[in-house]
Amino acid sequence: MIDQPVCLTLIVPHQLRDEMFDTLAEQSDLVSGFTALQGSGHGTEVRLLTAAERVKGHADQTVVQVVLASTDASRLLERLRVSFAGTRLVYWTMPVTELGMID
Repeated sequence: MIDQPVCLTLIVPHQLRDEMFDTLAEQSDLVSGFTALQGSGHGTEVRLLTAAERVKGHADQTVVQVVLASTDASRLLERLRVSFAGTRLVYWTMPVTELGMID
């Protein structure tokens, strides 16, 4: 049986962005690459950590997406739970139905 690819999305507070990038780069057995986008966190569960965020009314965040096999996503999440314990990182996975490169 082929392991279904998934897209793991991580919502990372701006203050942890570089640490997350370094951690993902160290997981070369699971992660071959990732995409990062700037994001703005809104809602009652979002922590506004700086005065600037409180004035703006949203948290500066980075959205990180990694496409990998489902079992590898589970293994990566276990490692992230250890490395980022207590940080309340938000994540989700979604099935990838097609993956390719237009060359």
